Amino acid sequence: MSNSSVQSVDRAIAILEILASKGATRVTDLAVELDVHKSTAFRLLNALEQGGLVEQSGDRGRYRLGFGVVRLAGAATAQLDLSKESREVCRRLAEDVGETVNLAVPQDGHAVNISQVRGPSAISGHNWVGQRTPSHATSSGKVLLAFGALPLPRELERYTPATIVTVEGLALAEIRERGWAGTVEELELGLNAVAAPVRGSDGSVVAAVSASGPSYRLTAERLPEVGAILVAGAREISQRIGYYR
Repeated sequence: MSNSSVQSVDRAIAILEILASKGATRVTDLAVELDVHKSTAFRLLNALEQGGLVEQSGDRGRYRLGFGVVRLAGAATAQLDLSKESREVCRRLAEDVGETVNLAVPQDGHAVNISQVRGPSAISGHNWVGQRTPSHATSSGKVLLAFGALPLPRELERYTPATIVTVEGLALAEIRERGWAGTVEELELGLNAVAAPVRGSDGSVVAAVSASGPSYRLTAERLPEVGAILVAGAREISQRIGYYR
């Protein structure tokens, strides 16, 4: 990103902060606050208006925060609430299955982990929080794919010899029918995982809760058993964030 682009982003953020603190403000006053020409302030406001982040108030020539800001704030709050409300359930799941439990949400075509609880059997392990993981090679990603929370990627990259690289092989309809998805050494050799869907208040799948562990302990044969436990846990998390059948 060029210096001018960074400067434009900084100024756009400054406009949002000014409008948040002062309310509806004239373009000329914003230009003075930013120490820029009025045309520059208007150009930035126009870009923010296109994104729904600002809007013109009833008072001609004044701008105020738009509903796009409310939408973004609501999305951030929902994610924070999801992490908070799921924490105790994830702790219990980690204790029950003895493995590391993660909560992942869809973001930019990937499954992104926002919370992690290590099980009692975990001696050490990778911290997945904040990590973007491929949808087709992870149990959480498969759940998000199967229930429409993520789009199918254009290319299914191979990570191990066991990675599934065809849409048919993902068996998304089967995942929807049984209610959980599993992976057997598909992202990393020696690592297995299983996940179940978490639903929001409108019934759509907004996240996936998963358990992962070494393949010698979380064996392929154990996946249905652990999957059933996670389905029950995911249902409880869903109810905590407002989903009812």
